[in-house]
Amino acid sequence: MDLNVIWDFFIEHLNAEEGIDEAYVKWSAGIPFIYVRSKKGKRDIEYSIKKWSAKAMRGKRLHSDTIFFREEESLYVYRHRFYVPQEKMFCCGNLCVDCVRLKQ
Repeated sequence: MDLNVIWDFFIEHLNAEEGIDEAYVKWSAGIPFIYVRSKKGKRDIEYSIKKWSAKAMRGKRLHSDTIFFREEESLYVYRHRFYVPQEKMFCCGNLCVDCVRLKQ
């Protein structure tokens, strides 16, 4: 699974959202930060981020995490990442207590 395709879809649609002037990603020390320039309120921006990240992840085993970082006038910065959940996806044959075969 190529996360670049998911990031491209996410940023493209976030930029097309009404009320958002500009949205882009900067990577700092391997951590992605979303910069959103908008006249919308913080709550509306966070709703848009959640909406488009959910649509970008649809049909894939991914999760997202968004944390507000800072605000300067009409520029909002969020730490946002897509990640694969840390859970077993197959039986390794070691009779583990949390084996996927035992889940219902």
